[in-house]
Amino acid sequence: MAGQNEIVDLSFCFAVRIVKLANYLKKEKREFTLSEQLLRAGTSIGANITEAQDAQSRKDFISKLSISLKEAKETRYWLRLLIETHYLPNGTDNMRTLQNELDSIIRLLTAIIKSAKSKSV
Repeated sequence: MAGQNEIVDLSFCFAVRIVKLANYLKKEKREFTLSEQLLRAGTSIGANITEAQDAQSRKDFISKLSISLKEAKETRYWLRLLIETHYLPNGTDNMRTLQNELDSIIRLLTAIIKSAKSKSV
């Protein structure tokens, strides 16, 4: 399926950035609750994509990727909340890059899911 290797790599690199960001929030900002939520959701994206690679069926594949998409959207929520509560800066190159990576992940997941669904009909 087109985009699968790209999404695996992109989600892994994104997860690494999320781990580093969560560590920053804990050490530098002394923020523990929201950073844990961000860490859980942001790393779950790639974990579910990886599980989808060994899906038992097309339905299982779509289900795992749908969970990844939900986690990606949840991650976007936590990032937005951290920005609005001034734990993270808005508009910096790092934040724009992180948000752009997340948007790319969401677009790719949406396209892969849509393609997989159209082939299963």
